[in-house]
Amino acid sequence: MALIHLIVGLLSNTLETLRLLSAAYGPWIYGILFLILFCETGLVITPFLPGDSLLFAAGVLAGAASLNVWVLWVVVFAAAMVGDNVNFLIGRFFGHRIIESGRISAVMKPEYIERTQTFFRKHGGKTVSLARFFPIIRTYTPFMAGVGHMKWARFASFSALGSAAWISLCIGAGWFLGGIPFVQEHFEVIVIAIILVTLAPTVIHTIQSRRTAKPADEYAE
Repeated sequence: MALIHLIVGLLSNTLETLRLLSAAYGPWIYGILFLILFCETGLVITPFLPGDSLLFAAGVLAGAASLNVWVLWVVVFAAAMVGDNVNFLIGRFFGHRIIESGRISAVMKPEYIERTQTFFRKHGGKTVSLARFFPIIRTYTPFMAGVGHMKWARFASFSALGSAAWISLCIGAGWFLGGIPFVQEHFEVIVIAIILVTLAPTVIHTIQSRRTAKPADEYAE
């Protein structure tokens, strides 16, 4: 039950929940952040965990000197890289078995896999970097890269580049904007705006894909 309350708190009131965790656990907050971000990227069954909002909130706390921004950056970068590589290995060694078993819906949503595969077809290897900025897709991309037997060195390079850019952007935004009274007073609204901006490219891409597919479907009829 405590874990469920923690997840609900992080999803509904990220900044306040992170403040309480930091006050209660002191330096262990870095370990908690590592675990959450690792699970979001490393386990295909937990794409719902907060990523963008958590990093933004952590950046706000770092800007208020509640967290060391350099330690924070290193810890979350390590979490992102370890998560990516664990997910990649799961896809490499067990991915085909999971997909061919026909029980894939019990582990991950088929529509998420299709969305990730479409992303791969459009962007190729750089999908691993770009996916960092897309909720859900960033969870499924390492798995699908493993299933597709992408070379590990290439995968790791793209993963490191995307992770560094994503983390720097989210933490940096929290660091610079967190001291603004409007942001403090309307934090949840700002987080929603960040999520919407993050999701916008996915929505636009989906709409464009459907418009492109529609003439072909009509012709087939």
